[in-house]
Amino acid sequence: MIPSARRTAMLLIGCVVLGTGVAMLLTADLGSDGYSTFVNGITLSTGAAFWIANLVVGVVLVALAMFRKVYPGIGTVVQVVLVGVVVDVVLGLMTTPDHLAWRAVLLAAAFPVLALGIALYLGSHTGAGPAEAAALAWDPPVAFKWSYSVVQGGGAIGGWLLGATVGVGTLAVIFLLGPAVDLAARMLRVDLHQATDPPGGDAA
Repeated sequence: MIPSARRTAMLLIGCVVLGTGVAMLLTADLGSDGYSTFVNGITLSTGAAFWIANLVVGVVLVALAMFRKVYPGIGTVVQVVLVGVVVDVVLGLMTTPDHLAWRAVLLAAAFPVLALGIALYLGSHTGAGPAEAAALAWDPPVAFKWSYSVVQGGGAIGGWLLGATVGVGTLAVIFLLGPAVDLAARMLRVDLHQATDPPGGDAA
């Protein structure tokens, strides 16, 4: 089913915002998210290219989520491709601050941007990306704001065991991003669950 114009706009805007937030997080250089840490760990331990490891991990998580009836959609593909493109573009426009204090400010500023982007694109009900799908697969019984923390935490631990580095930014993502996304979703009045026919027809 082709999403409505409103849902398509939410998906595209959400992915652009999310990509910007990811670029801010990476530019702060205080630790990446748990999912990326895991992918980086696989890259370091196997020698595989980052994009190949990212693709394999993404496919596995989406496939596992399907067993819990969280099915991929056009948004799943758009999220992976568009967010990646936006991250590359924005990283080319930003430089890591020299002073730790400014890096900390950039890290803090990244969180509302990340939360808004995730809430918007999931609120479009067009399909979830790998990390979000894995979290939504366990909501219920575990609320997304906590299951997302588990997914990010598991990725961080796995990546660290494989040789990747973690930092304060990684810990912030694990403990704060899930609740921040939940708050953004409530403020926007959108449901993060991927209903193919959301209540109200065109309403997110």
